[in-house]
Amino acid sequence: MEDFIGLFEDLPAIQKLLWVVACLLFVWILEGAIPLVRHEYSKWKHDGTNLVFLLFSLIINVLVGIATIGVFFWISESNIGLLQMVELPFFVELLIAVMALDFIAQYVVHYMLHRVKWMWKFHMVHHSDTKVDATTGTRHHPGDYLLRECFAIGTVILFGIPVSFYVFYRICTIFFTYFSHANIILPKWLDKPLSYIFITPNVHKFHHHFERPWTDTNFGNIFSIWDRVFGTFVYDDPRKIKYGLDVTDESKDENIGYQLGLPLNKSIKTDY
Repeated sequence: MEDFIGLFEDLPAIQKLLWVVACLLFVWILEGAIPLVRHEYSKWKHDGTNLVFLLFSLIINVLVGIATIGVFFWISESNIGLLQMVELPFFVELLIAVMALDFIAQYVVHYMLHRVKWMWKFHMVHHSDTKVDATTGTRHHPGDYLLRECFAIGTVILFGIPVSFYVFYRICTIFFTYFSHANIILPKWLDKPLSYIFITPNVHKFHHHFERPWTDTNFGNIFSIWDRVFGTFVYDDPRKIKYGLDVTDESKDENIGYQLGLPLNKSIKTDY
């Protein structure tokens, strides 16, 4: 196990990119085979718009990665962080690292993106998609994505997470992000049991409903435990959902300029 996880420490950037492509191709195949909704739209145009936002995220990811090389070196040399202060079995340390990152760098920051007004204005880009599918998982305003990266690095420092654990977590979260957003329907006998531990496609769809209270539920990315513990978990029939936001112009959900300008658009009223 240690040897396997150690491989992630020096994982080449091209292999990380290939993993992104492989995950997208996998869920695209599923979307064609078992769609939840038959959207009347140009999938190439829709997905192309969302992949532009993926490009922004990849650029930020590279820049942040370069900037944080020193952080991981500092952790390894100075024994900074909670995991560096205790001696635990390897698998336990890995599980703690993944769960800490999923909680702070996914659930907590995601909750704040919904509750802090200026953060919500960035996050609206993600929710303004009226035809949710796998590529919606790539649809983040650069400001939104940068905030998530800051919370992730903060978690790395707080827990003293080694780079191999961090990259392993990122590989896992990429799959869950695309899978949970995918326009697929899983049978309840499979989705329901999985939802006791993980965020499934049926679970995450409620988060993309166009109005509250469902918009403010199911914030998790990998584990559903956080939503269950903090009372933000919902499970119902995903066919009841209408995607998008009730405060944005849904006809411009594929207008990149309009979407990038949402944080500064004063004509959009929001309670947050």
